[in-house]
Amino acid sequence: MSEGNLSFVKEFVIVGFPGLQPEVYGFVATVLFLVYFVTLIGNAVVLILFATQNVLHKPMYFIYLNLVVCDLIFSNTTLPKIIAKYWFQAGVISFFSCFLQMYLVHYCGTVTSFILLIMALDRYVAICYPLKYPMIMKNSTVNILNVTAWVLAQPSCLYMVIRAYRLPYCASNTISHCYCDHIAVTTLACTNWGLYFLPTFVAAMVLLLGPLAFIIFSYCSIIIAVLKIASTQGRIKTLSTCSGQLIIIALYYIPRCLFYLFSNIGITFNTDVRIVIIMLYSLFPPMINPLIYCLRNEEIKQILTERFKQTQIL
Repeated sequence: MSEGNLSFVKEFVIVGFPGLQPEVYGFVATVLFLVYFVTLIGNAVVLILFATQNVLHKPMYFIYLNLVVCDLIFSNTTLPKIIAKYWFQAGVISFFSCFLQMYLVHYCGTVTSFILLIMALDRYVAICYPLKYPMIMKNSTVNILNVTAWVLAQPSCLYMVIRAYRLPYCASNTISHCYCDHIAVTTLACTNWGLYFLPTFVAAMVLLLGPLAFIIFSYCSIIIAVLKIASTQGRIKTLSTCSGQLIIIALYYIPRCLFYLFSNIGITFNTDVRIVIIMLYSLFPPMINPLIYCLRNEEIKQILTERFKQTQIL
């Protein structure tokens, strides 16, 4: 069966959580809307602070800025449609829009993986080579690395989506997911999905585990460098400079790795539980990351405190 000649499907229907009863649709839509609202407000605050405070124009914050943009793109790509599905029963998405959403979802995931690698590199250089940090991690260097992350993520995601787009879709158009995920869509194709899936899965693992390998190496090196510091107070102070980044990295990687590990050792989840897990590890980091930036960073806390005092005086 040749690809691309039997795509009778013109639109897809996003089911969301298949086992959900209609009586709770409004509640689920409200929860998702609150997540969306908090995500937008939190990330917008970070953007505004970066735009208005020159003191934040440093390498570390340029990395944060790219992560914020990536989180906003992902949230705006996925949440409005699933909210509309549960609030207005508008779960239909056009064929092209579905694959555009698929591309943006996986593109943002890949970019985030690269940005977290750059974040780990920043802390690695700062702690292991502190005297060379100003020369290595300049604003211009970090911006080049950030742009490189956005560019390098393009080819693999485009290739994956183009291959999926050309598959023949001639039967079911019901997507058992909250958005057009690659696996959820391609399993609907009228073709030998197993042969198609393997190279895509390998590529996804390389893009996920490649940056993770460097992140693990960098933090192992950081721990070794910290242990060489004589005073306990010095160790704590040094580790505190990378605690926020470490939390963000853990929120992104640990749930994904555990989910893939459980799936590959035979631990299966029913559809609803699987979708809930995916939505949690997809939507929770973009919502909670701004809070981590603000609470774990002294400069941002100081700026927010001053703004709050000024508001009280007025």
